[in-house]
Amino acid sequence: MSVHYLGSGRFFVDYCGRVLASWFFYEKVSSMIAMGVDPGTRNLGWGIVSSEGNRLEHRAHGVIRVSGDWSLSRRLLTISQELDEVIRIYQPRFGSVEDMFVHKNPQSAIKLAHARGVVLLCLEKGQIPIREHAPARVKRTLAGNGRAGKPQVAQMVKAILGLESLPPEDASDALALAITELRLDPRARLLQVQKSRNQRKKMPVHLAEAIKRAKLKNSR
Repeated sequence: MSVHYLGSGRFFVDYCGRVLASWFFYEKVSSMIAMGVDPGTRNLGWGIVSSEGNRLEHRAHGVIRVSGDWSLSRRLLTISQELDEVIRIYQPRFGSVEDMFVHKNPQSAIKLAHARGVVLLCLEKGQIPIREHAPARVKRTLAGNGRAGKPQVAQMVKAILGLESLPPEDASDALALAITELRLDPRARLLQVQKSRNQRKKMPVHLAEAIKRAKLKNSR
């Protein structure tokens, strides 16, 4: 996929002329890469961070924006297609998603669960080990305080990755998840990889074949 700058600093498009994501920042890929995703049915944030030893490096981040006027099914399909493309480009080795929490609004919780399911499916299709992190753990990892506010966490993301400006909120949350994943004890990450492999071995044949077909289709 070739990515082209449109000049406004806000959008990039692929070779088909389709807007991939707004506030998209492109960098080359390295070997140890984590992808954080902040699910949403209208704005879905994603962030790519790589590590070399103890050094973390920002690779890319973006927000997949879809119209609220669209049906939920159309929004989920678009999110799935765009996220598949991001995964294809950056080939992350680990996926990081925020753990489920109790939401005050049942309708919002249901919609968020739909988007979260799409994220988990996209990562699983790419055979990417997935780890879920509680919000308090992410805040504690970045700011040293499990009750830190979003602005404080966003400032820490900016400082840790050496960004010139604050990313959009959804992308900042996704980058925080990626940073948290890469700061885990490597032994814990290896256990997660082995767990994912064992789960795939136990997967029903028809489901494994369906995931395989979807992966082949996306690679064409």
